[in-house]
Amino acid sequence: MRQRLSSEPDRYRGRRRVPTPPRSRYAVVVTSAFVGAGVVALGAASNLPDAKAVSPDVLKSLETSQVAADALDKRAKEDTRASRSNDRAASAELGAEAATQEIYLLPLDDYQFTSPYGVRFGKLHAGIDLAAPDGTPYKAIHGGKVTKAGYNGGYGYSITVQQDDGTEIIYAHSRRLLVKTGDVVKAGQVIGEVGNTGYSYGTHLHLEIHEDGTPVDPIVFLKAQGVDIKLQIESVYAGIAAAEAAS
Repeated sequence: MRQRLSSEPDRYRGRRRVPTPPRSRYAVVVTSAFVGAGVVALGAASNLPDAKAVSPDVLKSLETSQVAADALDKRAKEDTRASRSNDRAASAELGAEAATQEIYLLPLDDYQFTSPYGVRFGKLHAGIDLAAPDGTPYKAIHGGKVTKAGYNGGYGYSITVQQDDGTEIIYAHSRRLLVKTGDVVKAGQVIGEVGNTGYSYGTHLHLEIHEDGTPVDPIVFLKAQGVDIKLQIESVYAGIAAAEAAS
């Protein structure tokens, strides 16, 4: 290695080496920059309008709009409830009306069962006998059209009511008839009075039912329709049918 002589000029003589600043100084500088930016941002934000500074007219307008919207919503809900209530009432009314059209009832409010359907004195007793005081009103057990009303031999004064399906119901031995041929009657409607006319042994109502022109046992027929002659039980719709018949 060549040794530098003292007589040679020193190229580095007279120069000062700048020391490298510590890393902590760089951190301080960067932090200061971020803090400064935050201060600027806060200053800008302070210029935004405060919520309390919104115009009272605008707030009032918003409140009014909300009240109106709430009122409309409440009214819509009430209208919906009313509509549903009306629909239910209409459905119930239609259901009750349909029920009364198919209802079967007892012909008398009070009576004594005296004779069943079957052979009696060597002949067919084609109906049942229900004893009641003379002049007691009796009712149609089912709706239909009166096809006969008047004196009818052994039946005495009698009424024949034909239903829509062709079934015929005969009310016989009447004292008085309150309907005429061609009338349309409802279940529960009073159509005559109990009597003792024709071939009769005491005051009573003779009730006879024909299906397809053939007599059938009224007790069996009516029990299938929810009416028990012996126990004097009729349909749960008896009250509705009576009100319909009276109207």
